[in-house]
Amino acid sequence: MSEEDEDQAAPPKRPRASPSPPPDQVLDNVLETVLQFLAAPRDRGAASLVCRSWHRAESATRVTVAVRNILAASPARAARRFPNAHHILLKGRPRFADFNLLPPGWAGSAFRPWAAAFASAAFPALRSLSLKRITVTDADLDLLARSLPASFRELSLLLCDGFSSRGLASIASHCRGLRVLDVVDCEMNEEEDDEVSDWVAAFPGGHTHLESLSFECFTPQVPFAALEALVARSPRLHRLGVNQHVSLGQLRRLMALTPRLTHLGTGSFRPGDGVEDQGLDFGQILTAFTSAGRPNTLVSLSGFRDLAPEYLPAIAVVSANLTSLDLSYAPVTPDQILPFIGQCCSLETLWVLDSVRDEGLEAVAMYCKKLQVLRVLPLDALEDAEELVSEVGLTAISEGCRGLRSILYFCQRMTNAAVITMSQNCPELKVFRLCIMGRHQPDHVTGEPMDEGFGAIVRNCSKLTRLSTSGRLTDRAFEYIGKYGKSLRTLSVAFAGDSDLALQHILQGCSKLEKLEIRDCPFGDAGLLSGMHHFYHMRFVWMSGCNLTLQGCKEVARQLPRMVVELINSQPENQRPDGVDILYMYRSLEGPREDVPPFVKIL
Repeated sequence: MSEEDEDQAAPPKRPRASPSPPPDQVLDNVLETVLQFLAAPRDRGAASLVCRSWHRAESATRVTVAVRNILAASPARAARRFPNAHHILLKGRPRFADFNLLPPGWAGSAFRPWAAAFASAAFPALRSLSLKRITVTDADLDLLARSLPASFRELSLLLCDGFSSRGLASIASHCRGLRVLDVVDCEMNEEEDDEVSDWVAAFPGGHTHLESLSFECFTPQVPFAALEALVARSPRLHRLGVNQHVSLGQLRRLMALTPRLTHLGTGSFRPGDGVEDQGLDFGQILTAFTSAGRPNTLVSLSGFRDLAPEYLPAIAVVSANLTSLDLSYAPVTPDQILPFIGQCCSLETLWVLDSVRDEGLEAVAMYCKKLQVLRVLPLDALEDAEELVSEVGLTAISEGCRGLRSILYFCQRMTNAAVITMSQNCPELKVFRLCIMGRHQPDHVTGEPMDEGFGAIVRNCSKLTRLSTSGRLTDRAFEYIGKYGKSLRTLSVAFAGDSDLALQHILQGCSKLEKLEIRDCPFGDAGLLSGMHHFYHMRFVWMSGCNLTLQGCKEVARQLPRMVVELINSQPENQRPDGVDILYMYRSLEGPREDVPPFVKIL
C-alpha cells in the first residue's frame, strides 16, 4: 500500500443490518404460512403432532374448530389450543338420541360452560357458531347475544332443544351484524300458556346483513307483516326457509322481495285464508317462480309441509337447475312426481318419502343421472306398515344413478341380489344405510340371511366410510365387514348377529372405525373386551339392549382410565343399580363430567 493511500480518508462504514429474527421465529412464520394451505382437520391434526413448534404454529392458524362430542373437551382447553378460532362446531347427544333411546336430561347443562366461555371472550375472533343435538336454554342464547364479539356473523342450531322464541329474540336484537340464523329440525320449548315473542320484529331497523334465514321447524305462527318487512330490508338474502304457517300466497309475496334467492324452504305450499291467497291460481304461482330469473338462480327447494298437489307442477319451471330437492314432508305419489322430475337433470341431492313408490324411484333413476345423495324415508315408520318401496326401486336407482355417493333407504323387505347389484353399479358409495323396518327380516325371495348383500357392499365399495345394517344377519356378515370394511369410520348395527364373534370381527378388522352404534344385539363382555386395543382411537361406542354385565364394563374402565364409561338406565324411574341398559363410552380430555343425572353411573 502507498503513502498516498494511507493518507486518504477511510471509506465510510456500511450501515449495520437490523438484527435477524431468531431462527425459531423464522420457522414459526414459515410454518404458519404453509399450514394455512392445510384445510382438512385430520391433516392439520397430524401436523400438530410433529413437534412443539409445529403444534404452536398449527394452533395459531386453526380457524375452524369442531368439537364432535361436547363432553370430550372443555371450552377453556379449546380456547387455549385454538385462540384464533373463527368458526366453531359443537355436537352434543349421540345420534341414537333421535330414536328416544336416551332419557331426557342426560346432559342438560353441557352447553352452559361453553356459553359462559363465549361470554368471557374466550374466542375473541368468533364469527360463526354451529350447535347440533344440544340442549340450549333461552338464558344461554341471551348470554351469547349480549357478549359475542362484533365480528360474529352466523348462528346455526340443528336438532337442538330447550329454547324458545324469547331466545331467538335476544339473538335477533343484539347480534347486529348477523348474516345467518338457521334453526333446523329443532324441538323448541314453546308452552301453550306462554306468550310467543315476536322474534322476527326484534331485528334492528334499517337494512340488515341477513343472507340466510331458516325457521321451518318453528311451530307457532310468525306475524307475516313483520316477516315481510324483514325480508324487504334484507337485500342480501339468498336462503329463506319459512314454517308451515306461511301460505302459498304469502310465499309468493316473499319471493317478489328476494331476487337473489338460491335456496327456498316453501312453508305449507297451500293457499291460506288471508287476503294474499284470495283468487290465487296456478298461473300466479308459476309467474312467481319464473320472475327475477329464478329458473336460472334457484338451486334448492325444501318445505312442502302441507301440500296442495295441484300447485306442485309449478316447480317444473325451476327444476332444470335444481341441485337439491327435499320432499321429506310431502307424501308425494308417483303421479305427482312425474310431471316435474323429468326436468331435474342437474339434481344431486333428493329426499323423498316412500310414498313415491318404486315407480317414482324408477323415474328418478331415468332422469336424475347426476344424483349423488338419496334418502327414501318412511311415510309410516312401523314394522308392519304397507310396503311402498322394495328391491325394485333400489335396483332401478343403482342402474340409473351410478355416481351415487350416499343412500338412506327405508323399506319393509329386501333381497341380496338388489344390494349386490347396487354394490356393483355404484362403487363410489361412501354411505350405505339400509333400514329394513321389520326385525330379523331375511332375503324375502330366497329366505337366506342378508349376509351376502352387505358383504358385497363392503367388498365392492372400497370408499365406504359409513354403514348401517338391518335385516337378518349372521356372524358371517360381520366377518365380511371386518375383512373388507377398512375405510369404515361409522358403523350402526341393530337386531343382528349371532354371538360375540360378530363384534370381535368388527373391532379387530375395522382399523379406522371411530363411531360404533349397536342396538339390541346378542353381544356381551367377550365381544366388548376384544376391542381394548382400539377404543382409545375411537370417538365413542354405544351399546344398548345387549348382554353386557356390570363386571365387564368395570374391566374396560379399569384398563382404559382415559375413557369415560357411562352406564345409562333407559328407564330412570325404575333404576337398576346392577343392570347395564346402555353403555356409552367416549374419549375425553377432561375426565368424567360433573353434571351427572341420577340415572347415569360413571365407572
